Amino acid sequence: MNNKRSIFWHRKDLRIEDNIGLNNCAKITSNLTGLYIFDPNVLKYISSAQLWFILESLKELKSNWQSIGSDLLLLKGDPIQELPYLCNAIKAELIVWNKCIEPSLIERDQKLKNILNRNGVKVNEYWDHLLIEPGRIKTIENSKFKVYTPFMRKWKSNFDSHNSEEIITISKPKNLKKLDKKELNTNTYQFRSRLHLLNELPDLQSLGFDFKGSSICPCRPGENSAREQLRVFCDESLDKTKIKNFNSIFNYGRYRDIPSFKGTSYLSAALALGTLSPRIAWNQSYKASLMALNDKDTNAIESIRIWQNELIWREFYNNAIYNFPELEKGPFRRKWDNFPWENNPLFLKSWKEGLTGVPIIDAAIRELNSSGWMHNRCRMIVASFLVKDLICNWQLGEEVFMSKLVDGDLAANNGGWQWSASSGMDAKPLRIFNPYTQAKKFDPEGIYIRYWVPELKNVNTKDLLNGEISPLERRGYPEPIVAHKEQQAYFKEIYNFYVMRNASKSNN
Repeated sequence: MNNKRSIFWHRKDLRIEDNIGLNNCAKITSNLTGLYIFDPNVLKYISSAQLWFILESLKELKSNWQSIGSDLLLLKGDPIQELPYLCNAIKAELIVWNKCIEPSLIERDQKLKNILNRNGVKVNEYWDHLLIEPGRIKTIENSKFKVYTPFMRKWKSNFDSHNSEEIITISKPKNLKKLDKKELNTNTYQFRSRLHLLNELPDLQSLGFDFKGSSICPCRPGENSAREQLRVFCDESLDKTKIKNFNSIFNYGRYRDIPSFKGTSYLSAALALGTLSPRIAWNQSYKASLMALNDKDTNAIESIRIWQNELIWREFYNNAIYNFPELEKGPFRRKWDNFPWENNPLFLKSWKEGLTGVPIIDAAIRELNSSGWMHNRCRMIVASFLVKDLICNWQLGEEVFMSKLVDGDLAANNGGWQWSASSGMDAKPLRIFNPYTQAKKFDPEGIYIRYWVPELKNVNTKDLLNGEISPLERRGYPEPIVAHKEQQAYFKEIYNFYVMRNASKSNN
């Protein structure tokens, strides 16, 4: 085995540092080649922003593979077709990958594994995506968690018992051997006509995508950028006299909900696509917590705890989609299966274009459309508005987000939308955000709104936040397409009638 060529297939782990599958493969053989596949079945579900992030990250990943003595191959096509041909062409007897969490990809991988095994190719799979592999955290009754808070407590007790200090991370492999041309069966039928090997990285346009927000997207592609963003967030800001733009883990609890401040880490895409491992992210937060404890800074300690809880939310949503794969296609709470959504196409169009006439909603949507990213507080506000004010199915919003977000991730996106729609794993049965109240609380000076809705920049702050803008000051900006108070009452009426009707049916 040690003398045979092996393949490590990158998916959502676009890095060579602290990569569990890659490291284990490198222990078996130095005759190791990296691989990335542009799968059309996956590309049709991702955004232009995310593909931009992937392509830029692959440039660095290819260079990193070359720096450790090997190279990164690029294929385009269905992995079920391409991988067996590639293994034949380079005489590979082992292929390694880190497991996916998405139900459809788990099914694909099992099918592919069966095919490869029949062809004499061994497959090794590893969990790399989470701090604790999915399915391991269970209740006392050995069942699956359905609510975040008890999951979080059990996760922490499980995690702390094994990781009281830093988590062990893995260095990148060294001294690999590059694929020699003599190893290629270039005369085989499969290689000449079936294997779609790319000589160079494609660009967005050649793949049928376009993204104009690369210069303003706050999530920066590549392993090096992810590590630098993490360093700035956790380390550079230790000296509080040098804090700039508020993007410090020590101030996270204070500023994370204010969209006009750079108060978050902007590492969501790095974690979703694996340019940064969750273990390295956790370790940096742990080091920061030691500093905060040494300074006896209770506010900083709490801020770090809140940020770490966000990592645990990520673990929770990934466990949810793993344990309940039906979430990929429908609501967790089955009573929402046949809810009478109105799905007004004009409302949905206005929402998607940032032309609802509600300033905070439109600012957030325009941020998404321009940059491929949206502040998390704003994600909750616009989701609640689409579902509870416009009475549109949450799955329509889920689909729009996945088609736009640079950090689009099935588990987190699905979990967030079901939380907002009250159809998911949430103890509160019905939550409705008032967009005007939210604007007053989290954008009190109207800075965020004015930046993304510049036609309203001269409107006084009180009117801007209330949405009570005169026709002359609107400068073409639309009137609100709905009145929040009326729609809130209307939605509750529909909801209560629907719940009562279903309760009556269940009693008969």
